[in-house]
Amino acid sequence: MRFARLGPAGSERPVAVAEDGTYLDLSGITDDIDGTFLASGGPARAWAALDSLPRLDVPAGMRVGPPVARIGKVVCIGLNYARHAAETGAQPPPSPSSS
Repeated sequence: MRFARLGPAGSERPVAVAEDGTYLDLSGITDDIDGTFLASGGPARAWAALDSLPRLDVPAGMRVGPPVARIGKVVCIGLNYARHAAETGAQPPPSPSSS
């Protein structure tokens, strides 16, 4: 299962996308997929309800918004992973970098 938000910007509907590509309505579990949902066990609640969530018929061309609303910041890590370091020919740092 993965999460998505469908519809016009600012009024997206939270959905789960099942492994078979079926869209399932999460609006009975949460108003939105956001930090509160993620931090309060929302993914586990969605997983537990997966078989009972209403299916959605999603029209072709419907806007797919960012999967998580109101992101405060994005943290990226590059050379902290050995594979990425090997790809770039660099040595991995001895500890995660903070910049």
